[in-house]
Amino acid sequence: MSRHAEHSGGPIRGLAFLGVAAVLFAFVGVGWAHYNHYGQNSATLLHSGSEVTVGLDSPAPQSLDIRTTAGKELDQALLGNVYETLVNRDQNNKLVPGIAKSWDVSKDGLNYTFTLNPDMRFANGDALDSADVVYSLQQIIEKNFVGAQDLTGLKSVKNPNTSTVQIALNSPNPQLLRALSSRAGIVYDENANINYDKQAGGSGPFTVRSFEPGNSIVFARNPLYWKQQAASSQMTIRYYDSEDSLNTAMKNSEIQLAVLRPSDSPQAFKGSKKYSVSKGLTTSKLTLALNNTSDSIFSDERARSAVRYILDNAAITKQQPNAASVLNGPISPLEPGYDDLSAIFPHNLDAGKNDLNYWATRPGYFGDITFLVPTEYAALGQQVLDQFKTTQLHLVMQVVDDDTLAQRLNNNDYKMAIVAMQGSNDLGAFANGRFGYQNSQAQQDYRNALASTNDVDYQQNLRAYAKTVSADAGSAWFYTESSMVAANNNIAGYPKNMTDELLPLRDVRTK
Repeated sequence: MSRHAEHSGGPIRGLAFLGVAAVLFAFVGVGWAHYNHYGQNSATLLHSGSEVTVGLDSPAPQSLDIRTTAGKELDQALLGNVYETLVNRDQNNKLVPGIAKSWDVSKDGLNYTFTLNPDMRFANGDALDSADVVYSLQQIIEKNFVGAQDLTGLKSVKNPNTSTVQIALNSPNPQLLRALSSRAGIVYDENANINYDKQAGGSGPFTVRSFEPGNSIVFARNPLYWKQQAASSQMTIRYYDSEDSLNTAMKNSEIQLAVLRPSDSPQAFKGSKKYSVSKGLTTSKLTLALNNTSDSIFSDERARSAVRYILDNAAITKQQPNAASVLNGPISPLEPGYDDLSAIFPHNLDAGKNDLNYWATRPGYFGDITFLVPTEYAALGQQVLDQFKTTQLHLVMQVVDDDTLAQRLNNNDYKMAIVAMQGSNDLGAFANGRFGYQNSQAQQDYRNALASTNDVDYQQNLRAYAKTVSADAGSAWFYTESSMVAANNNIAGYPKNMTDELLPLRDVRTK
């Protein structure tokens, strides 16, 4: 019996399936000669000699094992380049076909049917079909790979034929499709026999030619790619420890494309005739977190409202070089459920002072307001100080490194703090007690969102949740950060949005 027949019609058996014994499959050893053979398909490769080096201001991965290594560095490098997912996200963070060319969801939100693309294959030549999807989901759940937490509630997964996958849920999960566009949706080759720490075996437009831990990854065009071939024959990713070192590498022509962090300033990259800076959107939200725990002044909604009125985030956004758009709630423009909430707390210094006057008969009630600021946001912190200096709130700014910030937030050792909230992973933070915030209506709104059986209801419930949190001044917000790329004038095809999360390189080439 073939491996495809063995999977056909059978449910995944694993941790999520109520005690059914696991059925694992023995790996079939296969040769990986294709990984060292980079022949060209002359019908599709129009830039056969194009080689591009990309620099990232980012920690360098020490392992390529995307199954077990946490952190978005591997997502950024490998997703969409080496590994592919059942569902994809485009540059506007919208769900689009991936390994599956289409899908249908039942009205009760419990059954998903995916129709796969035909004639797909992995880079080693193995066919890719529904059996590989079933195998991959099984492995992610049973071995608790990174992303397994996004697959809770699966009842069964079946592949009635080689081009169809059926997923049944115990309860609705409107976030499932988005989960399947991330690590939870990676489709692995059941027959791959590689060292995942140093190699990668996917179905994407590139293979890993070489990997130097802590320094660089070299991609080569996958000549067996089932879709449009990569424009360049080789892509090299090099990692740098600061925007200054990245800028130096750009000036010295060591790299042709520089990908900045959302917190970086693009100013140093401007003014050159050899390259230009493009700014796009991210889902990174810069928040002025307010400690809502009972021993903090900001456990009182009136004090939180005062901060919302006093903070002029529109003025700050204009002055910050890495800012993309003003933000007034917990959901960014690229995320599902976004709404413009600017009308809830328009900047009004007098209104903020009036709210603080509630405590006028209690001199010294506020005390010093401990204000934590990450090192990279020191200039922003100073702007906040300037905006509050005429009020009763005496902010004491403490510039700290990221580890110290995380520890002090965890210990509630702060009153205010600048916090970068990263994309959709933080979507439900204010329903889950982040910053000590508790609001029963926000919690109910978010539960309603998670119980939605379709995307329309999901987004409507998320909008209600965001409005509740913003109106209650659960925190204050500054802006969404920019996705920034500096590119030589002869480089084309590079992405502009969400490059801190996903960095698709298939179309990048020299002109």
